[in-house]
Amino acid sequence: MAYNLSDYLVIGVSSRALFDLNMENEIFESQGLEAYCRYQLEHENDILRPGTGFALIESILRINNLDEKKTRRTEVVIISRNSADTSLRIFNSIGHYGLDISRAAFTGGEPVAKYLNAFDVDLFLSATEEDVQAAVESNVASGLIYDGPSLDPQRPLEQIRIAFDGDAVLFSEESEMIYQQQGLEAFIEHEKINAEKPLPEGPFAKLLKTLSFLQFDLQSSGGNDVAPIRTALVTARNSPAHERVIKTLRTWNVRIDETFFLGGVSKDKILETFSPHIFFDDQHRHCVAASKVVPTARVPYKKDGSSPDG
Repeated sequence: MAYNLSDYLVIGVSSRALFDLNMENEIFESQGLEAYCRYQLEHENDILRPGTGFALIESILRINNLDEKKTRRTEVVIISRNSADTSLRIFNSIGHYGLDISRAAFTGGEPVAKYLNAFDVDLFLSATEEDVQAAVESNVASGLIYDGPSLDPQRPLEQIRIAFDGDAVLFSEESEMIYQQQGLEAFIEHEKINAEKPLPEGPFAKLLKTLSFLQFDLQSSGGNDVAPIRTALVTARNSPAHERVIKTLRTWNVRIDETFFLGGVSKDKILETFSPHIFFDDQHRHCVAASKVVPTARVPYKKDGSSPDG
């Protein structure tokens, strides 16, 4: 029987986002592909340490065991530029940690983005900027993982916690561009005039809606004292620009558990307190600060747009 991945929340993750392969990547960068392959084969039975995205993936997979029927709601696919020959170390590490991952695409150095839609990927995480950018161009919600802390796999959180920036992540970059190009006063005026008009969807709007549906579905199935998924919006907006955000979320009929309108206050302390498995932001400077305290991924702009960071 054919297996329809479109029925599930599908996360595509590169091996370097899932496991700590920094040293191996340095070998590739400094000594080339042959040396990298040789090293991987020689260390095939050495278990890799968890990477920045490990805790998120482990928790996403845990959703499948929350009810007595073990209803499957999520899938994870390894999508990597590794070759099949060098992939055994990755699968050995997956088996060591008991991760329920059975699907993979190993492209032998070829770009991976063209396979994301074939696997019905809802979110792609990678440490390779070229692959993340190509995924964005293919209209797949994607994040570039930053080096930083990974949540301790020996002390997993009771729930999946995901935090999002607003403009250019959940919502389109339209309002962000007005702020960057015309200034704060023009931005506030624009948002006041358009307060009743829902913000256009951004690259992660669909993912948020899927998570909201999962929250409702898991809550309906019962048996959980703690909500399995908790989301947060962490945005530089403040009053009066907050009104349009709230009304947009109402229009989408989605649930955001915690919302922080920071008005330019640094996000890192809020994020450290919320302690998400991952935080998504579009601006490099915010990601650098956040990545020091929580797992963080940057959401690139499409090439026909312009990043606020220049």
